[in-house]
Amino acid sequence: MGQGLSCRESHEHGLFRAVQNGEFEIVEAMLEKNPSVLEQTTVHGRLSALHVAAAHGQIQVLSMLLDRSVNPDILNRHKQTPLMLATMHGKISCVERLIQAGANILMFDSLHGRTCLHYAAYYGHSDCLQIILSAAHSTPVAASWGFARFVNIRDGNGATPLHLAARQRQPECVHILLDSGALVCASTGGYGYLGSTPLHLAAHGGSLDCVRELLAWGAGRLQRDSSGRIPYMVALKHKHGACAALLNPASPEPLVWPSPLKFITELNPEAKDLLEKALTEANKEREKAILKETVYSLPSPLHSHVGAADDTSEASDIELCCICFDQVCTIEVQTCGHQMCAHCTLALCCHNKPNPAMACSKVPVCPFCRSNITQLVVAKIKTNDDRELEFSPSRPRRSRKSFNFSEGSSSFKGLSAMGSFGRMGGRSLGKLAAENEEVDKP
Repeated sequence: MGQGLSCRESHEHGLFRAVQNGEFEIVEAMLEKNPSVLEQTTVHGRLSALHVAAAHGQIQVLSMLLDRSVNPDILNRHKQTPLMLATMHGKISCVERLIQAGANILMFDSLHGRTCLHYAAYYGHSDCLQIILSAAHSTPVAASWGFARFVNIRDGNGATPLHLAARQRQPECVHILLDSGALVCASTGGYGYLGSTPLHLAAHGGSLDCVRELLAWGAGRLQRDSSGRIPYMVALKHKHGACAALLNPASPEPLVWPSPLKFITELNPEAKDLLEKALTEANKEREKAILKETVYSLPSPLHSHVGAADDTSEASDIELCCICFDQVCTIEVQTCGHQMCAHCTLALCCHNKPNPAMACSKVPVCPFCRSNITQLVVAKIKTNDDRELEFSPSRPRRSRKSFNFSEGSSSFKGLSAMGSFGRMGGRSLGKLAAENEEVDKP
């Protein structure tokens, strides 16, 4: 009996070792000889061959197993599916293949009560996160749960994927989740301190990028957890000075991405990229002012200005934004066709922080013709000699003057170099923004 058990363990070890190493021919030969080996699991974790293939990214072996009608949602000891293991290890090809085979993205494990979406956010695999979110639009999840509910799904401790991404210092996943409709001010159950928001958890983890991203999406700096602490106090407790400086309620409010506006949610990728970069640059300038008197410094800017001088001659014959007279017109308002730079466009949309209590935000109007803005697209840059230049969001053109931002304002004044207006005799942007508000009043 002991000899038989030993041979069986040796046979199992051979199967799982071959699957782990991606030895396709050996695995195929073993299955041809004895198809029942697919029912075997490892001794300790009760892992199936499909679990092992998914965790090690052996896509060829995994596809063969799925083609043999292996259940894609087979469970291990902790009720984790192969999709969960593939997501934990960032094996994107296996994630795609399992979802294609019908793997359920809405299964919870027994370890933490988490789904594959939680694990993608926790381990920072943004590519896997994108695939799972895309699948949620077309799978039965969309019909049974709804996409918005799935994005904000809670684990056994009451944490959403956004909570996990913020705590684990995963800014790219934080951005993807917020862009997909994650609730920026949701409170936790038992994860971390009771009542913690993603901003509390980002302050605890000390990720400046996560704090910056959450603030730009409207996270409340004054929201308290069950112990009465605001995120600023959490950052101080864990000695994250730079985060504490940005979270200090006494510091200026950052610009907030105007997500409630309909035409913002319908932006094409190029226009969205331009506006997001403008938002980042504006808030970076605000952060520099906040951190200027501290021992902390920001990392190098998102967009290097090296080589800006090379663009001077090329930009000299390009029409500049008629609002700030500083940046090239990169955004076109439709349907009127007027053009502005991305910074002034963003200031127009972000003049007021979105109010969650309001059903919808006021629609900004074009500062030139006062018509409602219905759509924003990337503008075709026209030179003075009527040549059209292609604009690349990855390399924005700059004017001969370098731009700066006033500290702590979320209006045109906060995004523009006010000195240039005084010298050129133009109207102040603060006045223009005020006029825009006046028109919107009922």
